[in-house]
Amino acid sequence: MKARVYVTLKKTVLDPQGQTILRALEGLGYRGLQQVRQGKVFDIQLNGLSKLEAQQQLERIARDVLTNPVIEEFRCELED
Repeated sequence: MKARVYVTLKKTVLDPQGQTILRALEGLGYRGLQQVRQGKVFDIQLNGLSKLEAQQQLERIARDVLTNPVIEEFRCELED
C-alpha cells in the first residue's frame, strides 16, 4: 500500500521561504499571486497491514517523526 504525507507550516507561522519564492516569481513576471506556502511530501510504502492499521501507523509516524507539532501540521493519504 502506498501512502503520502503532506507536511506544511501552520497558517499562523511565518513562511520566509514561501515569501522568497513569491518575490522570485513576481520578479520573473508572474502576476496575480497573493501567497506561496512551501511544504514537504513524504512517500511511504506500507506492507502487511489493513487499511485501518496503515492509516493509524501513518498518522503516528507523521505526528511523532515527520512533523514539529508546534509549527507544522500534516495530512495523510493512502492509495491501494
